[in-house]
Amino acid sequence: MLSLQKILDMNTSLKISVFCGSRIGKNPAYMAAAKRMGKLFADNDITLVYGGGKVGLMGILADEILQNGGKVIGVLPRFFDFDLVGHANLTEMIYVDTMNERKYKMEKMSDAFIALAGGYGTLDEVFEMVSNLKLHQHNSPVALLNTEHFYDYQIKQLDVMLREGFIDNYDYELLIKDATPEGLLQKIFERIKK
Repeated sequence: MLSLQKILDMNTSLKISVFCGSRIGKNPAYMAAAKRMGKLFADNDITLVYGGGKVGLMGILADEILQNGGKVIGVLPRFFDFDLVGHANLTEMIYVDTMNERKYKMEKMSDAFIALAGGYGTLDEVFEMVSNLKLHQHNSPVALLNTEHFYDYQIKQLDVMLREGFIDNYDYELLIKDATPEGLLQKIFERIKK
């Protein structure tokens, strides 16, 4: 079992933004990974910051944290139909006007960023965060949970970008990657501790 206090040796709770699908996907492993991540957040007093939805992997992750006594902050654009999308039982819900404002708010609130499986929005969010890390707009770790090789092709694209000289080794290493929630959190905690 991970122990955040042992790894970080500090008394403050972390806030980690998680980007993930508003669908659950076809492979049950994605749902299992979201549940495992949620349990680890709750057990280690990590506050989830996420898109505020009750649907898909987003809802599964939030529900798991709440069911285990954890804290969840949603950041939801007002143009979404709350009854269809919004999670009614969060610790806190913050409303914004645009998707860009949502990302900005999440960036400013968070100590780290994780992408679980997802679609266009998830890719947009996680790669904006790693771009902003490269540009020194924040200093928070950014990570991909590569469940069942979900992000293999994105990682291969990074390999091509490195080989072709569009990023360097430092840029390549900015994005943390692991196949398990435990391994990913361990790497994030070690990066924060530096």
